[in-house]
Amino acid sequence: MKKVFCSLTLITTMFINAQTQIIAHRGFWNTQPKTSENSIQSLENAQKLKVYGSEFDIHMTKDGKLVVNHDEHHGKMEISETDFSDLKKLKLSNGEKLPTLKDYLKQGKKDSSVKLIIEIKPTKSKERENEIVTKVLKTIKELGLDSQSDYISFSLNICKEIKKQNPSAKVQYLEGNLSPQQIKAEGLDGLDYHYSVFEKNPTWISEADSLGLITNSWTVNDIKIYEELKNQGINFITTNIPDQLKDK
Repeated sequence: MKKVFCSLTLITTMFINAQTQIIAHRGFWNTQPKTSENSIQSLENAQKLKVYGSEFDIHMTKDGKLVVNHDEHHGKMEISETDFSDLKKLKLSNGEKLPTLKDYLKQGKKDSSVKLIIEIKPTKSKERENEIVTKVLKTIKELGLDSQSDYISFSLNICKEIKKQNPSAKVQYLEGNLSPQQIKAEGLDGLDYHYSVFEKNPTWISEADSLGLITNSWTVNDIKIYEELKNQGINFITTNIPDQLKDK
C-alpha cells in the first residue's frame, strides 16, 4: 500500500510539473481598476493571484541605481542619462514612486512561492551591461533570493554574462533568432520567444524539450494561442491576462 501511495504521489508531482505555468507580464496590472505596470502593487497583485511567476524589467540610472521600469524613458527622462533623485520625482500612474530594484525585491521576498522573472534590458555598451549584471546578481544574493529568481534578456551578452558570473542561474534568451540547438550551444537554459516565432518554427518546442531546455512564450493574451502552445507542451506562458489563463 505504501508503494502504491508513493507511486501516485510521484505521478501527481510529474503531472503538475508538466503543466504549462503562468507568468504575469510586468506584474498583474490589468486589474479593475488598473494599476501601473512594473509597480510594487502589480507584483503584490500577482502574488495574491498565486501565479507561477511575475516578470519585471530593470534599467540603471546615470548615478548607478537599479530601477524597475519597462521603457528606456520615465516620462520624458531617459533613465540611463538621469539621476534617480530626479526620476523619483515623477510618480507612476498609481501614485507610487519609480521602484528601485531593492524595494521591488523586498516585496517579492514576501511570497517565496512566486518566482521573480528578471528581465535585464540591453544598453549602449557591453561594459555597462556587464556592470548591471554584476549589480543585479549582488542585490539578489544580498537578499537571499537566488533560488526564487530567473533571468531573461534580449541581449545575448547579458544572458552569457549572467551565466558567467552565476553558472547555476536559470537564463533564457528573448530575441527569437536562435534555434534550440544554438541556445544549447551558447550554454543558456532556454528560449523565451514571442509566440509568432513558435508559429513560424513549429518544431522548436519539442526540439527544446528534447535538449532539456526551458520554453516560454510572450506576450500571450489570446486564449486560442495559449491553448495551441499548451498543447505543444510549452513550459511557461507570459501574459497580461494571468487571471484568465491560470485555471485554463
